[in-house]
Amino acid sequence: MLETLDRLHPSLNVLIIDDGSPDGTAKLIKNFQQKKANLHLIERSGKLGLGTAYIRGFRWALEQNFEAVITMDCDFSHDPEAIPEFTNKLGQYDLAVGSRYIGGIRIMNWPMQRLLLSYFASIYARVITGIPFSDSTGGFNGYSRKALQSLNLDKIFSIGYAFQIELKYKVWSQGLPCLEVPITFYERTVGKSKMSRKIIVEAVINVFRLRFKKMLGTLQ
Repeated sequence: MLETLDRLHPSLNVLIIDDGSPDGTAKLIKNFQQKKANLHLIERSGKLGLGTAYIRGFRWALEQNFEAVITMDCDFSHDPEAIPEFTNKLGQYDLAVGSRYIGGIRIMNWPMQRLLLSYFASIYARVITGIPFSDSTGGFNGYSRKALQSLNLDKIFSIGYAFQIELKYKVWSQGLPCLEVPITFYERTVGKSKMSRKIIVEAVINVFRLRFKKMLGTLQ
């Protein structure tokens, strides 16, 4: 992925957050940094959760005065060639949501069970919260600096994949301009998903929490 990003988007600043991976991820990145000055690494000890990694990355981007952040997976599930679709929109919009379902389903090689879980999770989030996005659970998204500054990062309560829904809902709830960007999602060829029953339960509960907090005026 680093080689591909460097070939396609050599001026792009890339931040990798590594939670003590035992596979030598940090060492590989440090070696790559010797020839790429705009590659950055944050090392953390232990598995601290997807949500906290995002928050750490957002804080870093704000501290470094970046104008926009694009989040994506490193296993090529998200096509790096699609990055300009996000950067071209973030001057006009504060949130660009990578959607696998707008205008049809564009998911390659996923098991039907996983596809249905993802698809109906987004429907569930729309019905409960009113969020207008056809795909609220995906991780290929673009956030403007204004969107990140509008979020109270200390009040993000989701840890797993519900984090994706919470972020989008909170940005959208503030009336910031948002849109969906059609993307094609590819099943990973190496590694395995971290989806678990615990993550699913968290998502079900936290969608209701978002709705109730909005109704009570306590959403932050």
